[in-house]
Amino acid sequence: MLYITQLIYLKPGKESAFEAFEAVAIPLIAKYNGKLIQRIRPAASAFIEGEADRPYEIHVVSFPAESDLAAFSRDPARAAVLHLKDESVDRIVMIRGDAI
Repeated sequence: MLYITQLIYLKPGKESAFEAFEAVAIPLIAKYNGKLIQRIRPAASAFIEGEADRPYEIHVVSFPAESDLAAFSRDPARAAVLHLKDESVDRIVMIRGDAI
């Protein structure tokens, strides 16, 4: 099982474009055997300490295999809205791992 955690940082004022991308992309995860384990929009009060900026959202997803993730990434419906992701996302910190 592959686990992916994404810390997603948006460009200022681009929340609507990001939400439009997510409205298409998130439902596709299940189509490729993936699971959205958590989608978190952390409040400033949730942060205790750290050097990094607060992300707009944190996603934790899983896929049974790398091939499932690759198929999700190539989905035509997702590809059709990638411009919204490019328009809205400043950067993503991605952490990948396996179940122990």
